[in-house]
Amino acid sequence: MAVYKVLFKASVEKDFAATPKKDLKKILKRIEGLSENPRPWGCEKLTGQERYRLRQGRNRIVYSIQDDDLTVCIVKVGHRKDIFR
Repeated sequence: MAVYKVLFKASVEKDFAATPKKDLKKILKRIEGLSENPRPWGCEKLTGQERYRLRQGRNRIVYSIQDDDLTVCIVKVGHRKDIFR
């Protein structure tokens, strides 16, 4: 299976700053797993968009997948209430 390169949108750094450290470690581990399987069990395709949502505890990771380039771009990370406003 191909290994995907994980990229981060610049605004994700601000999302990480607002995330508690104990949650951040789990989120980063989950993001790291996307490099081997960008569509893991439990991910959901967002309606009307070419993005996916993945849960990690109370937080959500929103990302897009470019299969042609073998890249995963992390768009937003945060509490579920903050992401879908």
